[in-house]
Amino acid sequence: MTMKRLPARAAGFLLPFILSILMTFVVSAVATLTNTGPGADFLGKWMHAWGLSWIIAFPTLLCALPVTRRAVKALVEPV
Repeated sequence: MTMKRLPARAAGFLLPFILSILMTFVVSAVATLTNTGPGADFLGKWMHAWGLSWIIAFPTLLCALPVTRRAVKALVEPV
């Protein structure tokens, strides 16, 4: 049984969605560990920091990706 795929038009939303989850997950872990150190309350603090950072990162990526794509297009030779 194969999983039904999303239509291609979903890629513009899905890419920043997945990227923001992965990036904020890693960065918030590093920042939380650096600021609080390992301990019994690390996981709770990390998940709180991750949730807050994702809420900010996802809409930021939705806005920033089109600008970033245009900047990259202006800086590289066309294929």
